[in-house]
Amino acid sequence: MNKSRLEAFSDGVIAIIITIMVLELKVPHGASLEALRPLLPVFLSYVLSFVYVGIYWSNHHHLLHAASRVTGSMLWANLHFMFWLSLFPWATAWMGENEFAAVPSAVYGVVLLMAALAWTLLQAQIIRAQGSHSLLKRALGSDMKGRLSPLMYLGGIGASFVGPGLALIFYVGVALMWLVPDKRIERVLNSEPE
Repeated sequence: MNKSRLEAFSDGVIAIIITIMVLELKVPHGASLEALRPLLPVFLSYVLSFVYVGIYWSNHHHLLHAASRVTGSMLWANLHFMFWLSLFPWATAWMGENEFAAVPSAVYGVVLLMAALAWTLLQAQIIRAQGSHSLLKRALGSDMKGRLSPLMYLGGIGASFVGPGLALIFYVGVALMWLVPDKRIERVLNSEPE
């Protein structure tokens, strides 16, 4: 199967996710800057999730460039990943509306964790389909960031119950870690003879 359909579908889902998230931002009641204060947690939650979706979109683009073909198991792994991404708007809104309270912040962390695990599964399916000497396998190497991220999400989930907003330190930390573009796949693709 050609990977262009998978890319187009994934891009469409991600565009819808971002649209749904921005629609959760409500207009302030009042014309002063003070009217924005109650909306700050919702806006900060949106910014964090927008960054996460952007990171995943960018890395998904590179990930699929490392695949020469698409298999049925890759399609299902991608759908699984899209499912967890599709929960971002809901988890984002709940956490923001409740000003980073314990349970919504923990649930947000669970959604982040499950998206990360689904991402790892998608990578594994691509490697499995391409073989142990695949471009992606070579590009990922030991994948320290990929191994550290779920641990930090677990830390954030636990920190949710210690203090309001404390989980954000972990969640923002993971986002910052991935915000610097991951050049591993690009480097391997560029080193391949054409």
